[in-house]
Amino acid sequence: MVNDVKNMTTDMENWDETVEEIERLLRKVSSIVFRRGREILSNFSITPPQFNALLVLIRADEKLTMGELCQHLYLASSTVTDLVDRLEASDLVRRVRDPNDRRAIRLEVQEKGEDIFKQVMAARRAYLSSVLEKEDPADRAQLRASLSDLFLLIEEEERIRD
Repeated sequence: MVNDVKNMTTDMENWDETVEEIERLLRKVSSIVFRRGREILSNFSITPPQFNALLVLIRADEKLTMGELCQHLYLASSTVTDLVDRLEASDLVRRVRDPNDRRAIRLEVQEKGEDIFKQVMAARRAYLSSVLEKEDPADRAQLRASLSDLFLLIEEEERIRD
């Protein structure tokens, strides 16, 4: 019985260390990818907030309103209004009337916005590819599977929480 308790304590300590190490590594990888993404973005005529807005707008299932964009970006409406003004002035997005509700204005990504988004994403993928190509193919496949599993578990937790 005493040995069982000792094993359980050791298992918990190992578990805690494992969780701590995974969290630390995810945070560090995320930080590096984020920083490199910002560096890559500096080669394009778009600011990080503008890119984030394009990312949300392009990945949305439908054209978003200004309020919906505010919610996705966690920004005040005055900040998003200024941001969309700059995007519109650069011909990256345009405001369009909602055909189902003439009072509502939706945001539509223009071709120029889609093009710059694709270029930025290609540059970001090229960076990640240059790192991942140094990894053994079997390890890459395992990393992909593990990250996919982790994402699905976290996504399910978020659904339950909401």
